[in-house]
Amino acid sequence: MDAVLKFALLYDFYGELLTEKQKNVFEYFHLNDYSLTEIAQELNISRQAVRDLLKRTETILEGYEQKLKLVEKFNMQKSMVREIKSLAENIESEDNDKSTINKIEKIKKIADEILD
Repeated sequence: MDAVLKFALLYDFYGELLTEKQKNVFEYFHLNDYSLTEIAQELNISRQAVRDLLKRTETILEGYEQKLKLVEKFNMQKSMVREIKSLAENIESEDNDKSTINKIEKIKKIADEILD
């Protein structure tokens, strides 16, 4: 998983556990694509302070994931739902019974809703 996606997911799951200052710096850098210098100017702190706070925040988010594993579980569940959908599509292509096809369509629709 690339770093941008990794930190976006970590922030989605654990962002509310951060302080306001940590959230601001993280959002400026990762979500709004500000440079460290731009963030420093915006918050009226040094560039080094921004860098330190950003690295500390990223470490905190990674620590939450190491302990709670919510992102890992989320990704595993998405993978299992994709597998369910694939199996349903295989059954659908092999079975011509109208009742079975209707049930398979319902399963696929639920899977799509979960994945979106």
